Amino acid sequence: MSIQDSPAEQPVVRSATQAASSVFDVVEEEFSFADTTLTRMYAKHLSAVAVVAVDEEDRVLMINQYRHPVRSRMWEFPAGVLDDAQETMQEAAARELHEEADLTAETWSTLVDFHPSPGMSDEGIRIYLAQGVSEVPEAQRHTREAEESEIITRWVPLPEAVQAVLGGHLHNGVAVVGILALNALRHGGHTPRETSSAWQNHPRGFAV
Repeated sequence: MSIQDSPAEQPVVRSATQAASSVFDVVEEEFSFADTTLTRMYAKHLSAVAVVAVDEEDRVLMINQYRHPVRSRMWEFPAGVLDDAQETMQEAAARELHEEADLTAETWSTLVDFHPSPGMSDEGIRIYLAQGVSEVPEAQRHTREAEESEIITRWVPLPEAVQAVLGGHLHNGVAVVGILALNALRHGGHTPRETSSAWQNHPRGFAV
C-alpha cells in the first residue's frame, strides 16, 4: 500500500468543554506542536454509520429529507449517530435501514470509512454495503417523526447516481462518498471488507 493514514498524538496542555449536547460537545484544547503551543476548537462527536442498500438490479436506495443547517432537501443514504453504546456499528446501521427505509438486508460488508471534516470534528463515519434486501412488513415498520416523517425513498440506478454526483446535483457527503465508493467497487475489481474490519483510532475506541 503506497499511502495510509496513521495515528498521531500531540501532548495536550489543556482541554475544556465549551458546550455540550446529546450528539457532540464543543471542546477547546491547547496542545504542543513543534516548538509552540496551539489552540484548536472542535466537535467531539459520537460518530455515525450509514448504509448503501443495493437491490438485484444494482440500484441504490436513497432517501430525501430536509436538512435545516444547509436549508435543503437532500438525497442521502439511511444513516444515524452511534448513540447506543450497547449496539455494534453494524447493528446501528441495520436499525437505521429499518427505521428510515423500511428495509432489512441479508448480506453486510464494510464499503468505506471516512472522517467528514477532520479539521473541526473527530466524527468518523462507516458506510456499510447491504445486499439481499427485503421490505419490512407494514405492521413492523418504525413510526418516523420530525424531519424523518417526510422522508421520500427512491431506488436509483448506480450510473444515474454517479452522474448526479459528478454533475453537482448531490451534495450530502455520505451520499457522495458512498456512491463513488460503490462505483469503484463495481468497476475497479475491489472486494468489500468484512463488517468486523478494524478502524484504527476510531473515535468510539473500537470500530465494530
